Formats: sequence, structure tokens, C-alpha cells
Amino acid sequence: MYRLDVAGYRLSGKVETPSTDLQALPRLEAALFLAKEPMSSRRLAQLANIPEGTRVRHLIRELQKRYDQDQSAFCITEVSGGFQLRTRQECAAWLVRTQSIPTAVRLSNPAMETLTVIAYQQPIPRAEVERIRGVQCGDLIRQLLDQDLAKIVGRSDALGRPFLYGTTSTFLRIFGLGSLHDLPPLDAIQKRNNC
Repeated sequence: MYRLDVAGYRLSGKVETPSTDLQALPRLEAALFLAKEPMSSRRLAQLANIPEGTRVRHLIRELQKRYDQDQSAFCITEVSGGFQLRTRQECAAWLVRTQSIPTAVRLSNPAMETLTVIAYQQPIPRAEVERIRGVQCGDLIRQLLDQDLAKIVGRSDALGRPFLYGTTSTFLRIFGLGSLHDLPPLDAIQKRNNC
């Protein structure tokens, strides 16, 4: 007789799951709970003492399934190249009222436009951002750097070797993106803005 355990491994004969498999899920959950930043599956495997990163992904799916079944206030989100335990969106308004939780980053329309240009055109020099926007952007780029939404990613080979700007992992985390490939296509944004 065969039985599938929590982690999805096939067990023959005995119906007991090895104690290491029973302990892996709580260890992984504890590592996610303590993490302040998104963590890669490899790093979570190290912290939870799980032999391989691919097993971590399976355990994360199992934890998420349990959170969904229990209608838990928590969910596991893949963001900024890693995984993070977060509070579900439905609980956000209540948490803000009950705790001194920092509010979301607020950006002016010009700052958001500048960040959008950097996100879609990176690596990009300031002069190119200003050409696209049609206005000077030095102060806005400095504000984005201060808020850790943009960073200097290198220097251009152009005359004067100006700095090139790109987005940060904080940008990915705040906007709920796993990577830059998750940015919506530009044509979809343009269609929505033209409506």
C-alpha cells in the first residue's frame, strides 16, 4: 500500500511520514515568518534545513493551499525574486487602523512618470529620461534614489560617461512584481490611458 505524505513523497509499506518531512513545513513557515525581505527558495532551504530548493517550492505551495483552505489572514507571495509571507489585501485597512504600520510609498504623478520611464527603459541616463518626459528630472530621480525605488546601475559610454539608472528590488517588492518581466506591456498601458 502506498501513501502520499504532506510533502508529496511516495512512501511504501509504512504509513508514517518521516519526522524530517513533518518538521520541514513548520521550519519553512517559521523562516518565512521571520524574513523581513523576500527570500529565494535556496536561502529558505538553508534556513529551514531542507535539502533542496525545489522541495521548498513544493512546500510553499502546500503552505499556501493550507492558508487558502483555512481562510488565513496570510498568504505567500512570490515577489522580487523570492518568497515573502504577507498579510492578505483584505486585512490591510484593518491593520493600518490598529497598528502603526507605515503607509505605502506615495509618489507624485511626475515622480511616477519618471519611475515608469526608468522601469521600462533601464538602464537609462538622466538625459534620456528628460528627453522622453520633456522636462528636467534631476530632483525626481534623486527622490526615487532616496526612496530606494531607483538606483545607479552603471555608466554610459557616451560623452561625459553619465550615470545609468534602473529600478531596485524595493521597486519590485512594492509593486508586487517577481521580476521586470512581470511589468505590464506598454501597449496595454497606453490603451488604458487613451480610454
